[in-house]
Amino acid sequence: MFDTMTGVKVVAGLCGALLVFLLVNWAGNAIYFGSEHGHEGAEEHAAFMPGLMEAEGGAEEEGAAGAVDFAALVAEADPAKGEKTFSKCKACHKLDGTNATGPHLDGVVGRPVASVEGFNYSQALRDLGGEWTPERLNAFLENPKGYAKGTKMGFAGLKKVEDRAAIVKFLETVGG
Repeated sequence: MFDTMTGVKVVAGLCGALLVFLLVNWAGNAIYFGSEHGHEGAEEHAAFMPGLMEAEGGAEEEGAAGAVDFAALVAEADPAKGEKTFSKCKACHKLDGTNATGPHLDGVVGRPVASVEGFNYSQALRDLGGEWTPERLNAFLENPKGYAKGTKMGFAGLKKVEDRAAIVKFLETVGG
């Protein structure tokens, strides 16, 4: 009943199933995260896996980010790179003036905080006051929950200051 050929078939079936799972994982990562990141994109994945980058020395980059002139970085940033990085935001934010899970972000640079009509902001954002300056967006995008404790935004943040500058540059080009 259980001869050598049956054993070989069982092992081959398990190996085939493992191969299928690996290919599905690879395809899902390529579709969801984009194929341009490869294996070096752990920081990019951190937005979807809170706590990943904190364990890998995120404080070092925080210290370096404070020493950098953010306005100069925004001036030099590539809006096309910001548009690519914005793909992480598209799950919750739109740029066409309509709200989704989060408020629309067209015209956000220079707009008063928590001011999109018809969107139910958290009390944390309503209490901030002021407007979304590039520097303020930088601080918020680095760590939303740390900047506005109690915000409903579940995004873990962007650890690279260059990514934040590129997104701000891109958002400056999308008027409202």
